[in-house]
Amino acid sequence: MRAIARSVSQCRSALQHQACQYSSGFVRRQKLLINTYSGFVYKHANNAEFDIFQRPRFSVISRALSIDAAHVTNGVADVNRAGPLVEYERRIATGELVDGDACQVGTLRELQRLYDELVQSADACRLDRYTASAKSGRSRWLWSRFIPQSSSSPVKGLYLYGGVGTGKTMLMDLFYDQLKCSWRKKRIHFHDFMLDVHRCLRKHQGVEDPLEVVAGEISDDAILLCLDEFMVTDVADALILNRLFRHLFSNGIILVSTSNRAPDKLYEGGLQRDLFLPFIASLKERCVVHEIGSAVDYRKLTSAEQGFYFVGKDLSGFLIQKFQQLIGEHEAGPQEAEVVMGRTLKVPLGADGIAYFPFEELCDRPMGAADYFGLCKKYHTLALEGVPIFGLHNRTAAYRFVTLVDVMYENKARLLCTAEGTPFELFEKIVTISDAQQMAPRTSSRSRKNDDSGLCVDNELGFAKDRTISRLTEMNSKEYLEHHAATIGEKNSQEGTIHDKTVQA
Repeated sequence: MRAIARSVSQCRSALQHQACQYSSGFVRRQKLLINTYSGFVYKHANNAEFDIFQRPRFSVISRALSIDAAHVTNGVADVNRAGPLVEYERRIATGELVDGDACQVGTLRELQRLYDELVQSADACRLDRYTASAKSGRSRWLWSRFIPQSSSSPVKGLYLYGGVGTGKTMLMDLFYDQLKCSWRKKRIHFHDFMLDVHRCLRKHQGVEDPLEVVAGEISDDAILLCLDEFMVTDVADALILNRLFRHLFSNGIILVSTSNRAPDKLYEGGLQRDLFLPFIASLKERCVVHEIGSAVDYRKLTSAEQGFYFVGKDLSGFLIQKFQQLIGEHEAGPQEAEVVMGRTLKVPLGADGIAYFPFEELCDRPMGAADYFGLCKKYHTLALEGVPIFGLHNRTAAYRFVTLVDVMYENKARLLCTAEGTPFELFEKIVTISDAQQMAPRTSSRSRKNDDSGLCVDNELGFAKDRTISRLTEMNSKEYLEHHAATIGEKNSQEGTIHDKTVQA
């Protein structure tokens, strides 16, 4: 009888997995896989200092591999072989990807190695949600009070790091899309992940070790955790991560992460960093660390002809005009957006999914990622007036602007803005300690008595600025804007269909 029940369970799992593969395959075929970009400068007739900055969208670049991904190690063909490297080769063969990058190929080999190990050790890693233990996070926490438990995964994760625009996110997503739908897996941006952690910690206040309970809930939901854009700038996050991941790794979590920084450079110069160092040691122990050595930023391969990023002074009236054009016949007025814990964010002007803010309202006030996520949930487009040149005097605002761009990019939102300079010019006075030392030895001290007045020496911001410049460039590309317009058009069409059915009913 038990054998019959087990057979039925296995058949059901297989059918669910097969249906999921068909579904995910259909969705992937709809995605635009090849993007090219461009940029130009446009001078307004009535304003000699006004121009449109236009740069590119992220490009998926690849080339034929030197090895046949359809062969196993012994050279014997295996038609059932799958994984990110195999999919990469397939897309090249069908013309979906063209001319490649050896650094990306090397990274794909690492991802393929991890994929193969996961397939071979799926049972040992408890990846399949239909056969894994059904214990809840609270149950695991309760049992651990009596019986110490530790079951680190037999498979090491992967920590990918490299410069901006080198394809880290694309490669991780390619890997993630090849994983079985029945596996306990999760792909999430690091900002989102930490917001979820803080939310769960509040929920479990009063428990002896709430981080252990939270870790149990996370690992019950997903054994394979893919974190995009791993970056630690907040002291609270830094103190949490060490204990949280000690529990997660003990629960068998396998981490795949992307970052602009090597593990040893994470939270460099941060407060109480000595308490964060054990996490770095654990990260290096539980993950294979791989650098994507490419120096190419594919987001800056140019091809677009127009954008929504306007450079110049005194462009308030112009931005209002553009805002009115976007909302059409809708009437704009003050609105509110829900953020976290019941708080609301006042929107000066909003209509038809578009919000208008002066820069000071969003980045010169005590706001964070949670506020920006709440904003992006309600509005698909943000009109931002007067982004300044960043330096020592407005470093905090620069940090908030970096976070805002990260959140908008992750949510595929559209940015309409006026600024005092191009993305590169906005951050020209933000430098790392290493950059400052090359400019002048005494500039590297964080003193206000810098050789260059207004120069801001900040390692975290100095690294983050490259990502922000790259993302602003992509968000202003023709391809990004066309994709955004198509998404909004499809959403409006679906809402219109639902409205018509409601009226008919």
